[in-house]
Amino acid sequence: MEGGIDAVKIQPLARQLKLSRTSFYWFFADREALLGALIDSWEQRTTDPLIKATQDYADSAAEAMLNVLACFLSDMFDSKLEFAVRSWALQDDKVTERVKDADERRLSALREMLIRWGQREQDADIRARTIYLTQIGYISMRAQEDMETRLQRIPTYVEIYTGHTAEPRELARFRARVESLTSQNP
Repeated sequence: MEGGIDAVKIQPLARQLKLSRTSFYWFFADREALLGALIDSWEQRTTDPLIKATQDYADSAAEAMLNVLACFLSDMFDSKLEFAVRSWALQDDKVTERVKDADERRLSALREMLIRWGQREQDADIRARTIYLTQIGYISMRAQEDMETRLQRIPTYVEIYTGHTAEPRELARFRARVESLTSQNP
């Protein structure tokens, strides 16, 4: 979505894809159908992986949190698309509703994960919001930090987010996982 949602037009897209305009309509009935598919793709590339990460196997609360952080640090969670859709939501009430719904589903998944690992409901809610709003802040601010710097901060994030310290073996598995996920998606 380079150029924002206003740049999503059928004629330029058809040209970019080397399709005739009429061929484009084999795939989408109109621009609204294209935009609907785009918002569906956003959910599949952001919300679904995050929810899955909250449900992935873990031996501890710290490792469960590391699963979530691995999702955010890898390309499993499409941060660029997240930024674009949030920008689009500022202009479109329907998209705003989809973003709000996704936000609630994501927060709920984080909250439920924390409750499964022994957090009281209110604490889980506050921690889930802290986790989520920090990540959305990284995206919204387009924070630029090298991977090594971010990885060095992970143990502290885990402790803040869960109240538990990640074991060295958990951090080693996490680092290996992030490296494998980011090398698969350069």
